[in-house]
Amino acid sequence: MHRPLALYALLACGSALAAPLPTYELTLQDGHFTPAQLKVAAGQRFKIVLKNIGQGPAEFESTPLRVEKVLSPGVTTFVVIHPLKPGAYPFFDEFNSQLPEGSILAE
Repeated sequence: MHRPLALYALLACGSALAAPLPTYELTLQDGHFTPAQLKVAAGQRFKIVLKNIGQGPAEFESTPLRVEKVLSPGVTTFVVIHPLKPGAYPFFDEFNSQLPEGSILAE
């Protein structure tokens, strides 16, 4: 018995979606990001694990990426970023907006 081609396509697509995302770690501490710049592959979804090791709340926010995540002290969470075109995408901590921004560099 032959399975329809559509079923094989669906299974292949499901396998691709189940592949682990490239993951990057970003530490937030009192308005400072470490590392200050993340280099990622353009055209590929990825995950950023955010850790607030500071004494107060922190926020990972990026207007061009349309993402915002607030973290209490000691909290670890993550965000998934859609595939990016090559370029630089700034992010900042709104609780410490006077400090330098960080960026994601998609290459």
